[in-house]
Amino acid sequence: MANMEFTWQNHSGKKATVKRILANHGVSHRMIAKLKRGQGNVKLNGEKTVLSALVGQNDKVTLVLPPENDDERILVSHERIKVVYEDENWLLLDKPAGISSVPGPSNDHDTMMNRVKGYLIDQKSENLVPHAVTRLDRFTSGLMLCAKHGFAQGLISKQVQEHSMEKRYLAVCSGFVKKDHGIIDLPLKKEDNGFRRIVSCDGQNAVTEYWVRERFGNEATLVECVLHTGRTHQIRAHFAHFAHPLISDELYGGKRNDACKRQALHACCLAFDDPFSCKRLRFELPLENDMEHLLGELRCINCD
Repeated sequence: MANMEFTWQNHSGKKATVKRILANHGVSHRMIAKLKRGQGNVKLNGEKTVLSALVGQNDKVTLVLPPENDDERILVSHERIKVVYEDENWLLLDKPAGISSVPGPSNDHDTMMNRVKGYLIDQKSENLVPHAVTRLDRFTSGLMLCAKHGFAQGLISKQVQEHSMEKRYLAVCSGFVKKDHGIIDLPLKKEDNGFRRIVSCDGQNAVTEYWVRERFGNEATLVECVLHTGRTHQIRAHFAHFAHPLISDELYGGKRNDACKRQALHACCLAFDDPFSCKRLRFELPLENDMEHLLGELRCINCD
């Protein structure tokens, strides 16, 4: 099986060690430790070298990593996935509502990660361990990013931790949201003996920014949200706290609507800095049919 190779050129004007060049390009301490254990190697201008070697101006450093073997703990599903974007490092998916993002106790055989593994096998990929970069609740639809190998996941982890990755959602809230724009800065924690998240002074920091995109009388409001933190159920819990639970989000008190029988929440936009191409990648995804039908129904009610 072919190794993966990633090459960078020293344009700093100064000499530096191979280790420093790698660190400057996001190679983690954990990856450096793996190299020291022989799990991969490095080259200087095409020749195998050591981490302490000096790199001159315009010299090229290449990180060589073995392909990731099959992880038997992740079962295979060959159910179809919708691919929005793909290259050698990333797989951006259109996740439908009703499917979990990653395996768990209640479902270990047909989640998005199980399906991605089946997709990689069908594509005869040499890396067969999918890595979820972003996750969505089971009944939330929209854009979900996967890394095709652990090195890519490691490089982008800083953007995830620092929330510099742009994640936008469209949500249909119950009732009339008064402010055209707002920032909900309220800590969240898991409810005792339950699955819900609630606002609590001893919870984790949680910040949701929103803009009203359309109002449907006193019945409902379409809002666009940006997450400045990434807490579980963040949008759902924040709007429920202000008596605006999402339509059909029965866990948080939302009234069920047959046009959209799951929480009316869709990940509509995702943008991140690709550490390999050094370009900002931005993607948008239209609403799923059920949310479109919901909006159409609400517009008709409002017209009446």
